[in-house]
Amino acid sequence: MEGGVGTRRRATGFRSRSVDPEVDGSGVFGASETSPLLMRDRAPSMWGRLRNRFRSITAAEQQHPAEYVAPHRRHFARQMVYESLDYEITESRVEMKERRKLTLKDHFRDVILRWVILFFIGIFTAFAAFAIDVGIKIISKYKFGFIRDSISRCTKHDCLSQSFGIWVGLDILLVGLAGVMVCFIAPIAAGSGIPEVKCYLNGIKMPEVVRLKTLVTKAIGVMFAVSGGMTIGKEGPMIHSGAVVAAGLSQGKSTSIRWLDTRFLKQFRNDVEKRDFVSGGAAAGVSAAFGAPIGGVLFSLEEGASFWNQFLTWRIFFCSMTATFVLNILLSTFENGNPGALSNPGLINFGKFEDMPYNLSELPLFIIMGVIGGLLGAAFNSINEKLTHFRMHHVFTPHAKLLEVLAVTVLTTVIFFTLIFFSDDCLPLGQSPESSSPLQFFCEEHQYSAMGALLFNTPEDSIKNLFHGPKDAYTSSTLAFFAIAYWALACITYGLSIPSGLFVPCLLTGASWGRLVGNIMASIFPGATWVIPGKYALIGAAAMLAGVVRMTISLTVIIIEATGNVTYGLPIMLAVIFAKLVGDYFNEGLYDIHIELKHIPLLPWAPPPVASHRLQAQDFMSRDIQCVRMLNRVGDIYRLLRTSKHNAFPVIAWHEDATVETNGLAIVQGMVLRQHLIALLKHRGYGHKIGNMVAKNELALDELTQDYPRWPKISSVDVPKEDYDMWMDLRPYMNPSPYLVQASCSLAKIFRLFRTMGLRHLVVVNKMNELVGLVTRKDLANITNDMKREDFLHSRLSVRHVKYIMPENITDDVDAVLIRDREDHPRVEDLGQNGPDDSIMPMN
Repeated sequence: MEGGVGTRRRATGFRSRSVDPEVDGSGVFGASETSPLLMRDRAPSMWGRLRNRFRSITAAEQQHPAEYVAPHRRHFARQMVYESLDYEITESRVEMKERRKLTLKDHFRDVILRWVILFFIGIFTAFAAFAIDVGIKIISKYKFGFIRDSISRCTKHDCLSQSFGIWVGLDILLVGLAGVMVCFIAPIAAGSGIPEVKCYLNGIKMPEVVRLKTLVTKAIGVMFAVSGGMTIGKEGPMIHSGAVVAAGLSQGKSTSIRWLDTRFLKQFRNDVEKRDFVSGGAAAGVSAAFGAPIGGVLFSLEEGASFWNQFLTWRIFFCSMTATFVLNILLSTFENGNPGALSNPGLINFGKFEDMPYNLSELPLFIIMGVIGGLLGAAFNSINEKLTHFRMHHVFTPHAKLLEVLAVTVLTTVIFFTLIFFSDDCLPLGQSPESSSPLQFFCEEHQYSAMGALLFNTPEDSIKNLFHGPKDAYTSSTLAFFAIAYWALACITYGLSIPSGLFVPCLLTGASWGRLVGNIMASIFPGATWVIPGKYALIGAAAMLAGVVRMTISLTVIIIEATGNVTYGLPIMLAVIFAKLVGDYFNEGLYDIHIELKHIPLLPWAPPPVASHRLQAQDFMSRDIQCVRMLNRVGDIYRLLRTSKHNAFPVIAWHEDATVETNGLAIVQGMVLRQHLIALLKHRGYGHKIGNMVAKNELALDELTQDYPRWPKISSVDVPKEDYDMWMDLRPYMNPSPYLVQASCSLAKIFRLFRTMGLRHLVVVNKMNELVGLVTRKDLANITNDMKREDFLHSRLSVRHVKYIMPENITDDVDAVLIRDREDHPRVEDLGQNGPDDSIMPMN
């Protein structure tokens, strides 16, 4: 928690209010101001909130620059606090009671509902893709046509500076709108969104990643940014858009549209069900982007999903096929006026490669191209990593990010204009590839600029032209200069605060240098019919993309489906494999690099092989454990939640002859989640103690889970002081069968448990089933990162004693110790007034 224990303030649409609640002398939270929910008649409009957002950020930057900058530097000086999702299915008494009520009819209804929801996810994803694609085409058509007419006029009247100004102004306007939306409305919408979706499916709670405003910002922003001529694509953001659509439809409610709440989908309001639907949405996004339903399923499996089974495979494939089929109908209707033609299965169309055979003798060349793609991809990733690291430390305020977006926009336009201006590549119009705006520039009548044909087109059309353009459509110098410039600009652009895809820039760059290889082959073997430049452009595109993102099977299948020619499977696979092998020698894929830069505790498919079987749970588990009993005082639970950031607490019971004062260890009875404890406080799920029972009816499961996924914070719960001495019985709400491992369990086995079961916490016990430690996802991610160091085995921490921290031993004056700079299970250095040693337990 940054900023110490003092009160922090943040900007809202109403006025600056306290994030941390005020505490009165009695230790009870008090309201610091009137709630905005009670002031609906005075709530400002959306534009009012955005205007206040601008003003508050500007004031923070200008009046308190040190305070504004310092949190960001501290933020990146240590690991960011990311919470995990609850993919473990709990079996508490109240949950099992509800499940036992279900009949076969109820199960059948849920199965049908899952298929229906996935069907609508595919439809809505297709409509989102259609809206983005049509918007880009319409805006680009008018933009390119206006600039083309201006250039054609000004080349005759010597006023090209005027045309240049128009070009720059239009690009700044379009890209600036995208930048404003991302910087001030939904910062999570920046980039492709694939790393965020990948982390979400891996089990990490990414703030606002599947919110409605994120979808709107992503869709509108990518439409303006691509139309503004940035070196990005719209295909990557489609994956994120599909995930948001899936998350929203499957829950039947929205935190943005509060009146929308369909109760008949409440059984799907949990992290497990939501994860499976998001997997389908991500696959539908890939399918809509490339017209590759099988590739979408494989992408969701290879890049994201932490859980998979046969039934899920069928459902996700159905969702992917629905998305590409519906999009095909929509695009065919829009472009051809014939919905039955079905000639546009995806946003990007590679065209047919039926007349481009290859020989086995060309396979070594394809492997060499894969090596080149791996080298270029590794260089791309290395430079972008350094640039992103610089941005994190020096370009972190919203205004600075927006200025950077505008600066790169101007740089991109200047380079594009310069390339066209100085390129001497005029060719007859008969050799011109398809272009909506062929540019003559300084060329003679009935000629066109080859560089202009590449730049005055949407990126997807330029890729298709490189694949299928006539042999002499592009000179070698044009391809070389374009490939270098586009590679450099794509490297600079990825990471800006705009929605941006990485697939198309990599494909376009690879297609350009791949076609250059084809031109070289044509000059070496003049007249050879088997030398077809478009064939090498395809292999170069696959190699370049694989060298950057390091995808294998899903990328191969996506490109095969997009080309519609399975005979190219072998050369594409060879190029992809060798690009990945060469690239992995130098660094990781770009998505993984950005995940590491953000310090997100992502768990890969397998732990590092070195030392994974040498380490045991006792070598890296958390030994300072905050525990609860089955019966607890309300005041103790309240203080525990206030002073702790933990999301689950072991429920323990002492031996008859052992207590915390006698240095004995306790037996694990179960685990209770933080949100359930808060729900018990919120709904007064406590009462007076009578013997070993509490005189209070159990809360229903609906009451425990009604706030999902926006669980209330403890600061929003007001517990009367007179209730502090009442008792809370946790037995109906705890999970009595959490996952347990022995302290001698190997890291490799623990890693597999977390990865395959979607765990958030893992209890470590000794042979007597006594609690000795706790392993969290962050512990596992930290130890995995540490294992990458060569001196890892020689720098392990010495074994420490186990420490139980009970609720009754926590007082208000330990707030700073417990909260400051702690992760999922912090180590408590000092227990304040409780004495230094009275809760330290030896480990057996």
